[in-house]
Amino acid sequence: MAGTLYLVPTPIGNLGDISPRMADTLAQAAFIAAEDTRVTVKLLNHLGLKKPMVTYHRHNTAASGQAVLDRLLAGESCALVTDAGMPAISDPGEEMVALCAAAGVPVVPIPGPCALVTALAASGQPTGRFTFEGFLAMNKKNRRAHLESLRGEERTMIFYEAPHKLVATLRDLADTFGREREISLCRELTKLHEEIRRTTLGEAADWYGEETPRGEFVLVVRGAQPEEEGECTLEDGLTLAERLREEEGLSLRDAVRQAAKELGLSRNELYRLAVEQE
Repeated sequence: MAGTLYLVPTPIGNLGDISPRMADTLAQAAFIAAEDTRVTVKLLNHLGLKKPMVTYHRHNTAASGQAVLDRLLAGESCALVTDAGMPAISDPGEEMVALCAAAGVPVVPIPGPCALVTALAASGQPTGRFTFEGFLAMNKKNRRAHLESLRGEERTMIFYEAPHKLVATLRDLADTFGREREISLCRELTKLHEEIRRTTLGEAADWYGEETPRGEFVLVVRGAQPEEEGECTLEDGLTLAERLREEEGLSLRDAVRQAAKELGLSRNELYRLAVEQE
């Protein structure tokens, strides 16, 4: 019988954020697949645990992924962790999950810290609908192409960014979405120097062009304003009423009533014009 792959989130900065269930899962797993064992051992020391570990990161997904899968198929359980946050979110863990799904290995996610949700909640931007875009490409052409594809995006957009790429990214964001678009820059979340700066893309690009960015950033960018639909005219109403008569066999009066309701037009005015056109 196959073992289970547990997706165990790790604190994004504050070790106090680890839950009892997260700690218990790490303790009970046969082994841990870690992005960087040097980082994970600090967490294990904090919990008073000693566990066998293997590395699993973006540079060894093929070889290490298969090795982890073989052990799972042999009946061992594995806790997959990243350096910080939820495995498989903007992380090669998604490939490990896909391998397990294809092989019929159970995958159990453990709820816990996730930088994108933490940043979104505190951003002050709309949270009802959002899109997570992860890290933008380092190549300027690819980065701009990605942003261009989001030019009309109305949902709140969330990006991860490293400090050494921040200024270039902010300038490209401002060029694409406009300097007045709102942004919340969430830096070093849950850590000692946590900061949330709510401003505009233009002001952010100017500020960090002079101040050296420090720490990891989550960028929460407000979506585009919905495009206002043009007002419908009586001519539009006539066209719809005619189609309703042809396709649904409605009388002139009923077709006008339905067309006026759907398009927000005056029923009396539309009916008078329709009679004149008869």
